[in-house]
Amino acid sequence: MTSPAIAPSRARLLELIMELAVVRGKVVLSSGAEADYYIDLRRVTLQHEASVLVGDVMLELLDSEGIEFTNAGGLTMGADPVGTAVMHAATRAGRAVDAFVVRKAQKSYGMGRQVEGPDVAGRNVVVLEDTSTTGGSALTAVEGVRRAGGNVVAVAVIVDRDTGAKERIEAEAGIPYLFAFGKDELGLD
Repeated sequence: MTSPAIAPSRARLLELIMELAVVRGKVVLSSGAEADYYIDLRRVTLQHEASVLVGDVMLELLDSEGIEFTNAGGLTMGADPVGTAVMHAATRAGRAVDAFVVRKAQKSYGMGRQVEGPDVAGRNVVVLEDTSTTGGSALTAVEGVRRAGGNVVAVAVIVDRDTGAKERIEAEAGIPYLFAFGKDELGLD
């Protein structure tokens, strides 16, 4: 349930997603599946106005679902700007939320970390993603955070493509999957 205070931000973010991120035409997704459209959310998450709205809308989504967390991030690269947007939104709200980045594989040099940023061990963590098709990227991030000692309490994405990611993540990771916008809100079939 969206609070009345966030409704204008949510409406404007939806406009920006439609204007900047939805690209129509045949594309091959990272999962290998073909689609008649592509949702390029980096055009939104890295845009000056939209980035602020992403943080506000995602923080409100998590709060409205009662998700308590101190760290937010996900698999590099799609989740990076989403995590920092949530971190900044939380800071504006007077809350301490740290962002993190999950590498696809653990480093074999330096500190040998897969999860970069402030330590997630023993912390309630939200895994974020811009959009998800199969849930694979989010699940990779969940595994990495769990190996680093973090307690993953939810996965949250900006746009859900309604292609099975929610069901897969909830079944395999045993945590809630939340999304700010469904493909129906974007007029996509």
